[in-house]
Amino acid sequence: MPAGHGLRSRTRDSFSRPFRKKGPTHLSTYLRIFKTGDYVDIKVNGSIHKGMPHKFYHGRTGRVWNVTKRAVGVEVNKQVGNRIIKKRIHVRVEHVQPSRCHEEILERIKKNDQLKAEAKAEGKVISTKRQPAGPKPGFMVEGATLETVTPIPYDVVNDLKGGY
Repeated sequence: MPAGHGLRSRTRDSFSRPFRKKGPTHLSTYLRIFKTGDYVDIKVNGSIHKGMPHKFYHGRTGRVWNVTKRAVGVEVNKQVGNRIIKKRIHVRVEHVQPSRCHEEILERIKKNDQLKAEAKAEGKVISTKRQPAGPKPGFMVEGATLETVTPIPYDVVNDLKGGY
């Protein structure tokens, strides 16, 4: 018989619970607060079938655009043909976790604000733009000896004598 193409086809491993993470869902999963604009990772919990997103969205990151009693609306990018569409899906909170993709940016904003405040106190103007890493500094190799390698000239006459 041919392979099935149902909603949960080929999800045996992706929807299975990790090693030693089986059992009842923790209460902290339900008590977590999501706000509009938060970045979230969609990670399907296979033990809860209600509000489960389609397998395509498993492992995707999106932004919360709506919050209801038991679920959150997440806006996710999806490539369809040659264009990228913003899809809005509702997912129960068991299948969603806060994303860490925005932490570095927020940390850099705080650091830059602090640097600007310090520079303003000193009466200076600084640039907080990120700069690419420049070339590495040059160095001399100590204790190495130079060896000149030259090819041995090819001799046709001697090669024929030893051959056939």
